[in-house]
Amino acid sequence: MNAPIDTAALSTREIQALDSAHFLHPFTDHGDLATRGARVIERAEDIYIWDSEGQKMLDGMSGLWCVNAGYGRRELADAAHAQMLQLPFYNSFFQTTNVPATRLAAKLASLAPEVDGRRFAHVFFSSSGSESNDTNVRMARRYWDLLGQPQRKIIISRHNAYHGSTMAGASLGGMSGMHAQGDLPIPNITHIEQPYFFEQGLAGETPAAFGVRAAGWLEAKILELGADKVAAFIAEPVQGAGGVIIPPETYWPEIQRIVDKYGILLISDEVICAFGRLGHWFAYEKFGYKPDLVTFAKAVTSGYIPLGGVMVGDRVAKVLIEQGGEFNHGYTYSGHPVACAVALANLELMEREDLPGRVKNDIGPYLAQRYAELNPHPLVGVAETCGFVAGLVLVKSKTPNAEGRLPMFDDNLAVGMKCRAHCFKNGLIMRAVGDRMIIAPPLTMTHAQIDELMALIWKVLDLTLEELKAAGHWHA
Repeated sequence: MNAPIDTAALSTREIQALDSAHFLHPFTDHGDLATRGARVIERAEDIYIWDSEGQKMLDGMSGLWCVNAGYGRRELADAAHAQMLQLPFYNSFFQTTNVPATRLAAKLASLAPEVDGRRFAHVFFSSSGSESNDTNVRMARRYWDLLGQPQRKIIISRHNAYHGSTMAGASLGGMSGMHAQGDLPIPNITHIEQPYFFEQGLAGETPAAFGVRAAGWLEAKILELGADKVAAFIAEPVQGAGGVIIPPETYWPEIQRIVDKYGILLISDEVICAFGRLGHWFAYEKFGYKPDLVTFAKAVTSGYIPLGGVMVGDRVAKVLIEQGGEFNHGYTYSGHPVACAVALANLELMEREDLPGRVKNDIGPYLAQRYAELNPHPLVGVAETCGFVAGLVLVKSKTPNAEGRLPMFDDNLAVGMKCRAHCFKNGLIMRAVGDRMIIAPPLTMTHAQIDELMALIWKVLDLTLEELKAAGHWHA
């Protein structure tokens, strides 16, 4: 037997070599990673992380959209420790439960707002957003089976959406690169276009008119497929991994009209948008629509421990409970007591500090004000925010082309990745989605820290512009 490795005594290069030899990372070109070595993150506090070389970085992505309460919250670690000592694990199969899972289900039900009489009194737990969206597929199809309409199997999603990385989650998502690996999507999942005004708005068209037109793509798809074949429509309130795609205000009301007209289920994937990210506990309240199922994960524990689930509206829950018998679906870690205990502590912390209210009334508006100041930068086509997510588009010119759109860089230039490299070198975590740069910082940020963030963004934009000029790729 090999002796255990004392990683605390290893250098950065040794950790990188060990990583390359054994750790297969998600969404990674491992050949490329082996040549450069993984960045080793060692510690974190507040909104900052430090790597093994001692570089301090402002985490503009909250880890991966999830550390809403910030790093180093002792109360969350204490909750995990106490629960591990009392009951580290027991399953929720065989008609058993545990106290943290039961309390958390009740807590989530109390936080989910009722809209026009539609309540969320029930929760199904998983360990991730991917598992939760697999659950949504099972629940939606089971619902229609029980109502005597088994032909309603098709779920409509959107191109460039992200709904997870499992077979069902990746199929629901609209990422072509994921579909190309694994013969996806699985049957009875189809996609419509995303509501991205910057890319798809017509010359002279207002955002409001575009929002209605974009929602109309759903109705057209339903009519093409046959309304009696469609089970559900799934969408993120604001598309996250697709690049912080913020729909016009007219989009969601029209989507609601369409799903009501044809009687299909509406699934709101709020893995990113829930728990204060958009200034509300759940994002459907902000946009005023009425989902039947709500996917959650990530920030329910502020990312401190894996947990996900589905808020199940009364329309679906009533049928599953009263007519369904045994629901043959679940996970070993559904309602894991330690994860649920941490989630309870996290939600109590967020209530105590009113993090959703801070986003809605204080730091969200301040970020919007400061972020809009990026619009005059020569590289920025548009800079926009929604709550505490934001995105900007890197463009080749501020002068519209014949179609009325701002010219984009050639994809092979990878301008977004050039900008991202400057971010890391200058102490900022900012994500590149093509040539769209996005952020989703912790909800604990102060005004001074937002100012610090904006100064860093200006700096990396200037450095990116200088690099493009030097390479002959910018001609103002």
